[in-house]
Amino acid sequence: MRPLEDGEAHYWISEEQYHRFLDLIAPVKDRVLITFDDGNLSDLEIGAKGLEARELTATFFPLAGRLDEEGSLGSVHLRELLGLGHKIGSHGYDHVSWKHLDDASARRELVDAKARLEDCTGEKITEAAIPFGQYGRSTLERLKFNGYERVFSSDGGGYSGTPYPIPRWSVRADTSQEAVALFLSGRESIVRSLRRSLAKAKKQIL
Repeated sequence: MRPLEDGEAHYWISEEQYHRFLDLIAPVKDRVLITFDDGNLSDLEIGAKGLEARELTATFFPLAGRLDEEGSLGSVHLRELLGLGHKIGSHGYDHVSWKHLDDASARRELVDAKARLEDCTGEKITEAAIPFGQYGRSTLERLKFNGYERVFSSDGGGYSGTPYPIPRWSVRADTSQEAVALFLSGRESIVRSLRRSLAKAKKQIL
């Protein structure tokens, strides 16, 4: 396993939790999108195996700069995931915020990362997951310009139909089965839903 970044441990769940969550998702799989960020080797060894057992698929967003490093997915793994029916998107190159990128950094994160993943997979990369959920209007404009057809954020809440961005609800080490079941039922409180919508709108204005 690779060294974790500050604050990253909160987003690692146990294998037991993972399988319990998948059991909740399986009955409603037709209305759930499953995604994995960063490109950890466990995405294949544990993630894909659990998905296959339940006839589920997911989109994996590896970091181009970590490919083939210890504890991370490599080119051969990405092609294996594609062969299992999953999709590959981009999470950038170096796991940095995309909110205030200069031109050189934007090229590395949005263009070079995309090109490297396309070289590794032999497939066109048309989807991206925004690191840390940090973005602004200029981020979305750059993504569109560089050919990304769908973009995922971590704003939370359900899918509203727009591909820019598609909000995701993240599970964490402290996420309970009850919380996942509540989210899947669509019974989020009006107040919480409004807060999410306002925060998302603010990001797209600035």
